[in-house]
Amino acid sequence: MAANTKALTLDIGLTRDKDESLKSIRSRLLKEQREIQMRKFLKNKMAVAGFIIIAVMLTLSIFAPVIAKCDPLALDMKSRLKGPSAAHWFGTDSMGRDLFARVLYGARISMFVGFSVGLTSGIAGMVIGLYACTNRYLDNILMRVCDGLKAIPSTLLAITLMTVLGADTKNVIIALIIVSTPGMARLARGSALVAREQTYVEAMRCLGASKTRILWSHIAPNILSPVIVQMTFVFASSIITEAALSFLGAGVPAPAPSWGNILNEGKNVIYNAWWMIVFPGAFTALSVLGLNLLGDGIRDVLDPLSK
Repeated sequence: MAANTKALTLDIGLTRDKDESLKSIRSRLLKEQREIQMRKFLKNKMAVAGFIIIAVMLTLSIFAPVIAKCDPLALDMKSRLKGPSAAHWFGTDSMGRDLFARVLYGARISMFVGFSVGLTSGIAGMVIGLYACTNRYLDNILMRVCDGLKAIPSTLLAITLMTVLGADTKNVIIALIIVSTPGMARLARGSALVAREQTYVEAMRCLGASKTRILWSHIAPNILSPVIVQMTFVFASSIITEAALSFLGAGVPAPAPSWGNILNEGKNVIYNAWWMIVFPGAFTALSVLGLNLLGDGIRDVLDPLSK
């Protein structure tokens, strides 16, 4: 009896040592993988440039009250349409408001809208795509709804939704989420259908794992890469669409400092105040460029098939 107990204790100790050894090996492999991905990202100069651009934009938007000393809504009719100077780095608009402050505060709105839309549409699209691949009837219903929404031009659909919801920053986010989610859902569904047929999923089925466990523990982690990359592109497209809606008067309501609002005001005085078009347009273009470069870099890091 004592010998059996001693043997059992020895087996338990060996099993525990083996589990701890496997955990240490796994943690070391994950650490090495992260280091390889980081080196791969840093070697991509365009991706690093995109990261720097977005980091600068986020810094400017977060610390706008500190960097811009002027109130973006303060009127000064005596200084209206003044060119760039030491007092007003980007000049003033038709109401005498400091354009530098308005552009920085506009970055706050654009970055907040883009991030909210990218994150929310990514999560919603991933959930829809995952559950669509599990049931044929549910797949037909969800994908036909997505096809119907994608058949309408995105800007036209966003304008229609804003007409119904009303001009407000919150409503802009809701409208852009509705516009962006169908594309994200179809991407997630396609990736999930590929992952569903892999050997490791078949092995989990043979072991008796539930559909929910297979879906969220094994399929979902393997479709994160394309979803994360697509989220960066949705972030960029949301900035452009928000600016377009504000430019058309269907987005963030004036006098809120939005890049689209500033461009809308500047189109009437473009020949007399070029700075009202150049500076907000340059910030919009740089933000979209940085996000696209960053998205390409993340795709190269996360996609094992990319060069």
